[in-house]
Amino acid sequence: MGMKVSYPSAGGTTDGYLAVPDGADRSTPGVIVLHEAWGLVPHVTGIADRFAEAGFVALAPDLFRGRATTDPERARQLVADLPLEQAAADITGAAEFLAGRPEVAGEIGAVGFSIGGSLALWAPALSDRVTAGVGFYPSLPWARLNPDWSGYAGKHAVIHCSEEDGTSTAAEVRAAAAAIEAAGGTVKLYDYPGSRHSFFNDDSPASYDRVDAVTAWARTIETVRRLAPTVV
Repeated sequence: MGMKVSYPSAGGTTDGYLAVPDGADRSTPGVIVLHEAWGLVPHVTGIADRFAEAGFVALAPDLFRGRATTDPERARQLVADLPLEQAAADITGAAEFLAGRPEVAGEIGAVGFSIGGSLALWAPALSDRVTAGVGFYPSLPWARLNPDWSGYAGKHAVIHCSEEDGTSTAAEVRAAAAAIEAAGGTVKLYDYPGSRHSFFNDDSPASYDRVDAVTAWARTIETVRRLAPTVV
């Protein structure tokens, strides 16, 4: 369903995977899909395809510039080496690219997983075009990210919290929720009792939970579906 694309970012270009639904027209909302520490792997492009099947134009940026891994230690290093200013530029560039697509109308959402979950929550603060952020088990400490949340006024965030990460009572989750609300945004927190980190990743059998994944997906689709323009 999808294809590789390149789009402008920070004076250069970033590659990504674009999935467009059949029959898309100017009423189609856009979604940025932000990958985990493994990189832009088939699991993530598959998620973009699922968004397209659900009626969204989905763009998954390659934040690691072609690097991907299945090794946990290498994945941790890729995250440590990621320049956050580059990631921010890639996200804002992705929003502009989607907004310029002939099929896209309405607002744009960002959905991400683990490190991508943190970046998805940050996205509405980075771009006026992004009005909803959905973070699955966000993992990047805010002290490193040092986000300015002021752009969240009138916008919405959803955080899917695993029990392994401390549920919605975890300090990093509470800090993000409080900052978003203080900026004038709204936040919905969902807990998944007994869940592991990466419970949505069906390429990770040790942590994947089908029931929780289905529930979280339905809640995510409900959130981003609100981005579609209202037909009068």
